[in-house]
Amino acid sequence: MDIRIAGGHGQVARLLARHLSAIDDTVHGIIRSADQVGDIEADGAQAIVLDLESATTAELAEALRGADAVVFAAGAGAGSGAERKWTVDHGGAAKLREAAVAAGVSRYVMVSSMGTDDPPTDDEVFSVYLRAKARADEELMASDLEWTVVRPGRLEDGPGTGAVTLGRHVDRGGIPRDDVAAVLAACLHDDRTIGHVLEVVGGEIPITTALDALVS
Repeated sequence: MDIRIAGGHGQVARLLARHLSAIDDTVHGIIRSADQVGDIEADGAQAIVLDLESATTAELAEALRGADAVVFAAGAGAGSGAERKWTVDHGGAAKLREAAVAAGVSRYVMVSSMGTDDPPTDDEVFSVYLRAKARADEELMASDLEWTVVRPGRLEDGPGTGAVTLGRHVDRGGIPRDDVAAVLAACLHDDRTIGHVLEVVGGEIPITTALDALVS
């Protein structure tokens, strides 16, 4: 597969690139700075330098042309304010969706978050983040694209275990970023996950077994 990852320099995105490159997928990480190219190439991927916020939909569509799938793994980051939650976490996802349609790429995997089914309504930045992610998810699910939405719990550092708790709704918990990346890679290669929203935290069930139980 040829897969383009928006937010390609993020931690989950880089781990995903390594997983996909290890199984001989062609991976392109969409990044906003030429200074990040070396990191992307070290992960076995190719870099596309394009600022998701400032690029036009047409420019982004050109960057996606020829891909089999896109992954939205971008984010405004922990230190950003409420406004950038809307411009990146929602607006970036929406622009990627529109660009995918324009480029003829039907497969779209969204990295979302637990808590978006019923996001809080207050003005805390994290609440705004969840509302922005929720709207991005809703718009993707209403589209004609072949979508999968993956909603991990609290992201943790450290090595992955290859085992998770996965379902439409699961109890809150943490999960190593590497296991999130492994779930994303598995979803990209399993068309049964199309049209599914998957919550995932750490657990005891191997990823392929957990997916089989949910989407078989």
